[in-house]
Amino acid sequence: IFHGFYAEEVLVGNLATMSTSERIKAIQKMPETMKKKREIRNKVLKEITKKSKHHSTQLCGCAQCLQGAVVSFRRFGNTLSEYFHLLRFWHKALKIIGAEFGTSVLSYFIFLKWLLTFNIFSFLINFSFITVPQFVAAEPNNLSFTGLELFTGAGYFQQTVLYYGFYTNATISKIENVPSYNMQLAYIFTVGIYFVICFLILLFSMAKSFCRNFVNPQTYSGNASKLLCTWDFNITNEKAVKLKQKNLSTQIKEDLTEVNREVLNFSVTERVVRTVIHLVSWIASLGTAVAACAGVYFLSINNLKLFVKGHKNDLESQAAMLVLPIVASLLNAFIPFFYSWLGHLEKFQTPGHHVYVTIIRNIVLKISIVGILCYYWINIVSASESQCWETLVGQDIYRLVLVDFIFCLLGSFFGEFLRRIIGTTVCVSLGLPEFDIGRNVLDLIYAQTLTWIGILFSPLLPGIQMISFSIVFYVKKVSLMMNCQPPRKVWRTAQMTTSFTFLLFFPSFVGVLSVIGVTVWRLKPSEECGPFRGLPSMYAAVSKWIKILENYTASKWVVWIYHNLITNVLFFFILSTVALIITYLYWQIIKGRKTVTKLLRKQILN
Repeated sequence: IFHGFYAEEVLVGNLATMSTSERIKAIQKMPETMKKKREIRNKVLKEITKKSKHHSTQLCGCAQCLQGAVVSFRRFGNTLSEYFHLLRFWHKALKIIGAEFGTSVLSYFIFLKWLLTFNIFSFLINFSFITVPQFVAAEPNNLSFTGLELFTGAGYFQQTVLYYGFYTNATISKIENVPSYNMQLAYIFTVGIYFVICFLILLFSMAKSFCRNFVNPQTYSGNASKLLCTWDFNITNEKAVKLKQKNLSTQIKEDLTEVNREVLNFSVTERVVRTVIHLVSWIASLGTAVAACAGVYFLSINNLKLFVKGHKNDLESQAAMLVLPIVASLLNAFIPFFYSWLGHLEKFQTPGHHVYVTIIRNIVLKISIVGILCYYWINIVSASESQCWETLVGQDIYRLVLVDFIFCLLGSFFGEFLRRIIGTTVCVSLGLPEFDIGRNVLDLIYAQTLTWIGILFSPLLPGIQMISFSIVFYVKKVSLMMNCQPPRKVWRTAQMTTSFTFLLFFPSFVGVLSVIGVTVWRLKPSEECGPFRGLPSMYAAVSKWIKILENYTASKWVVWIYHNLITNVLFFFILSTVALIITYLYWQIIKGRKTVTKLLRKQILN
């Protein structure tokens, strides 16, 4: 015991003399549990504190305070790092889902969690830079609250910070000795910078996922390394050990299924029959999507006529506009079941092919409906007789998001719970249902697309979507555990996350940027509401600001960047060319690494 205590004291003393980076690496390499490593680290920090106190007489007062502050800050940071893992959302739930149902179902919940972070970030910056300043200049709301507004988004909510029309176009300067706040610039720059950040995050995520799952997948998912080198020996809890064993077992089954996949050979007659079935299925799916878009378009036209000609502030007439989101949600809820039935009729060789085809058909349906609605908002609602067409669009998107959330919850009940009851009592041959990954993922992309479009017209819409995604996660998790069974065919879906990210980027995010661009640069804002009232376009606020900056010598660099970079087409052409060249060179480097790896493997085997 004395020998062990002495050895530990010597170890602590040696670590205390090291630099911070060397000490961290040394502690990480120790073959000890995390609890033991934390104890050693805390002892080292105490030893450093003692030494600093011992040499305090040799240091001046400022240096002593600085050193004490550095040590205190370091200890505070280490304490935060210990508890940071507690802030990771649903970490344990994701482990359980991955162990029970495999990576295919887990990919949906990871994607849902990822979208939630987008909405949290958007809500925080919109609330901080747009909503909070508006509270300073806000006027009292004289409308009465009846409760129906929670479903229609109209009435009382029209005169709140929920919608574009409530925000002022004045420069806020109600606090003395504080610089004024330009609401026009704050509104357009906050939304613009958010979309730029989302663009960069999506590009980085796609590149990283593509490199991991398509370019060099063996580097990240080697079967031998997964079998021999993946176990975490710091796990001591019995439940955690069993969960880790089950998770690894599921992953290895998925990898073996991918390796041992059989290629079926069909006769000429069978190939012709399968081709005919695929062709008929695609014609039926595309025809259904076209019919759904036509119905949504004509219904939206009739609803606009009813709203404009009727009593604009009458809650009953506004409640009648719930017909459009209900019909759109019904189409988005029931047509995917028809697509799933077509997929089962086509009898794909692998579950992955079935999921990808279902996703493509669903994305065509949902993006087409969103595209028709965007055309209706941009070309018809913006030219209508409404006093504030931006608020009208925000109300439409609010209702679509709310009704879509309600139908998502109902889908978990009717689509999974009742299906389990039928499969276990009425028709036992059906069995338990499987989790429909394609349909559920496209529901998330549809909801996120509506949220991105609605940010310009309803800045707090990401907060509503944040709450709905959180509820959807728990509802889907409970429904999955209670009602669904693991996939009958185990299969690995490492490439599915890349597909989800790509579909979120194109056509969803790219389409949203197109709609926002047309709205900001082309459409004339309402004359009586919103921060851009009286301007020929929303972007005119930026041009007006640049003209003001031209009169100030200290701001000439901003004017130069605006004229020579932001509004210069040649700059973006050169930037795109450089990006393509870098992408090409990176691709060649990856291909070279793969070639070298293959040659080394052959030499080792020989």
